[in-house]
Amino acid sequence: MTSQNTPQFRLAAEWEPHEATWLGWPLNKSDWPGRFAPIPWVYTEIVKKISDGEMAQIIVADRSHEASARRALRRAGVDLARVEFLRFKTDRGWTRDSGPMFVRRTAPHNDVAILNFRFNAWAKYPDWKNDVKTHGRVAKALGVPLYTPTYNGVPVVLEGGAIDTNGSGTLLTTEECLLDQLTQVRNPGLTRSDMENVFREWLGIRNVIWLGKGIAGDDTHGHIDDLCRFVNRNTVVMCTEPDEKDSNHKVLCENKERLSGARLEDGSKLNIVDLPMPLPLIFDGMRLPASYANFYIANAAILVPTFNDPHDRIALGTLSELITDRPVVGIHAVDLVWGLGTIHCMTHEQPGKT
Repeated sequence: MTSQNTPQFRLAAEWEPHEATWLGWPLNKSDWPGRFAPIPWVYTEIVKKISDGEMAQIIVADRSHEASARRALRRAGVDLARVEFLRFKTDRGWTRDSGPMFVRRTAPHNDVAILNFRFNAWAKYPDWKNDVKTHGRVAKALGVPLYTPTYNGVPVVLEGGAIDTNGSGTLLTTEECLLDQLTQVRNPGLTRSDMENVFREWLGIRNVIWLGKGIAGDDTHGHIDDLCRFVNRNTVVMCTEPDEKDSNHKVLCENKERLSGARLEDGSKLNIVDLPMPLPLIFDGMRLPASYANFYIANAAILVPTFNDPHDRIALGTLSELITDRPVVGIHAVDLVWGLGTIHCMTHEQPGKT
């Protein structure tokens, strides 16, 4: 039985009203080796679209870094009254994963809190010691409650890109990312049931839909936000690849089969809509994780990565038919994806207070 004073949380759907969007202004040139120069300008375009409908909260390393960001934003005509800067060091700029994970605290208070899930750089890279402090620094700056999710007394590792929710109690994720015990191990020893208990206690999730593997080129080892996303309470877009020779074909077919048999929190079926994959995007001999599913639902627009690809138009049209309360806007992401992520990976929403 839950005590009246025990915190209760709900992970809001991305389309619910935002107070702000959080981003980390690009700093680590090694994320885009040899192609860093255009990246701040891509960020500038994204901030401009976001700030039309909410505050853009931008994390910068220091005064000089902030000044550089301000210059770029000003040149692009961004209203700097809609932008706030916070100065503290980070290792990478992928705020979806290392930035604050906001939840609504439904009891004992009706407000917003931050969950201090541990970040370990996707269980792959050594540079995470600054990023892991981000949740606490943001909570202190905003004056909001901070909770550290644990399981059997051990802090839980979880990135925002690993999960997607309809805001009503159902969550999407992959086995490859959260259950792997061999390659990129987030939580050694934790089982499917253990993770579902974590989701229930800390995110208010009653129903978990487990897909299998992520797309080719995904450096995170299976993030859901390159694969399958909710666009409303009962509808998901699911990436598909009809070319049987493509390495994504079998994986995506298997995931769609799982989705077809899945149910929502009320027992109803999902409405599954196909979202195309762009043609394979190769740079320096490496396949990049280009995916239209890495879109971001801001207050004023849906920002969708595009890749100079014939499928760009189809993806934008599909999402426009499904989400009609705000415009769908394509953002050129060929340079951005060289960093192995695009728009959803670099943003994290802060839900409104009510």
